[in-house]
This record gives sequence, structure tokens and C-alpha cells, in this order.
Amino acid sequence: MGFLLRWLFAFLLLAATFNPTPWNFVRWAEANWRDETPLAVLFGLVLLAAYAVYLRATLRSIGPLGMLLVAALVAALLWVLIDLGVLGLSDPALNTWLGLFALSVVLGIGLSWSIVRRRLSGQADVDDVDEN
Repeated sequence: MGFLLRWLFAFLLLAATFNPTPWNFVRWAEANWRDETPLAVLFGLVLLAAYAVYLRATLRSIGPLGMLLVAALVAALLWVLIDLGVLGLSDPALNTWLGLFALSVVLGIGLSWSIVRRRLSGQADVDDVDEN
């Protein structure tokens, strides 16, 4: 259940930032920048802080190569689904949602990987600490 919540929050974060519907931060900020500048800046900073948490945790747990590997696995899965005729690429909105899904899987796995590794190996990851 923990992974699903982390993935869901990553998906919601990405979808709140941008998606093919009119209901996202990017389109709202573009339309309301003049009238709602302070609110747009506040919401943008909140989103930026959430991205900082997710990206830092992901980079620390699986690193850039792990991110690339997870993205490649998701891309290969989508390729298989397209090849089997389950998915098509003719709808730009669907393509955007698929991209959001793929990115959210990378972030969800990145945030959950240390927990999975600890359960599999019995070893905990710790931050580097300066010893004087």
C-alpha cells in the first residue's frame, strides 16, 4: 500500500502541474498571471518544493542510471501494449497521460526503493554523516 500512495502522490503532483485538461497549474498560471501573481508564485513554489523532495529522494535511492532504467522498462511495457494493439498513439491527450504515468512510476519507485531494498536485504540506507 505504501508504494501505491507514493506513486499516486507523484502522479497527482505531475498531473496538477500539467495535463491535457484545462485543470492544471501551467494553464491556470498562464491565464491568471496578471491578476493572481502572488497566488501563482505561491502555488509554483509549493509544487517546486514537492518536486525537490521527490527528485532528491529518487536521485539518492536509484540515481540517474536507475531512473533511466525504470523509464526504459516503462517505455518497453508501453511499447508491448502498443504492439499488441491495447494502446494507440493517435490521441495526443492519451500520449500526455501516458507520459505522466511513466514519469510518476519513475518517481514512485525512486521514493520507495530504499524501503524495498531495506526489506529485501535487511540493511537500511543512511545519509552520509561527517565524522569529526
